[in-house]
Amino acid sequence: MTIVLALFLLASLLIIPLGLPGVWLMVLSGIAYLLLVPAAHFGWMVILGSVLIGVFSEVLDFVLSARYTRKYGGSRVGAWGAVIGGLAGAIVGVPVPVIGSVIGAFAGSFLGALAAEYLGGATHGAAARAATGATIGRAIATAAKIAAGCVIAAWILGAAVFG
Repeated sequence: MTIVLALFLLASLLIIPLGLPGVWLMVLSGIAYLLLVPAAHFGWMVILGSVLIGVFSEVLDFVLSARYTRKYGGSRVGAWGAVIGGLAGAIVGVPVPVIGSVIGAFAGSFLGALAAEYLGGATHGAAARAATGATIGRAIATAAKIAAGCVIAAWILGAAVFG
């Protein structure tokens, strides 16, 4: 049964870069293992810790795009444009198989920040810089979510194997 858990955790980790909820599927895999395997070597504290890491990764996902928009000279409105654009882009990109939501999230962050900066009266160069920052923030957020997924997977699998 531990091999099945490991396969579920790996599959969940592989879908995180695609913008899918791999972190939460890992948590659900851990819960399922805990409930289905009577001799599970870990308890609910591992699940709770995994949920906390997952929540932290979600918060980072929203914050980093906005923060990098501001770091590259964007306004507060541009930062919100990046966040909203990233969410909208991920949703719009879903119909495109495999990488649509990823491309949509990156493009949405860029276009959301760009449009918001233009609406706020920024010049073309300033708006483009802020939008570039939003895209960099989205990339860093994706990497952070993958790292969080690695930690969760290692923790759950390690707890299942070594107790």
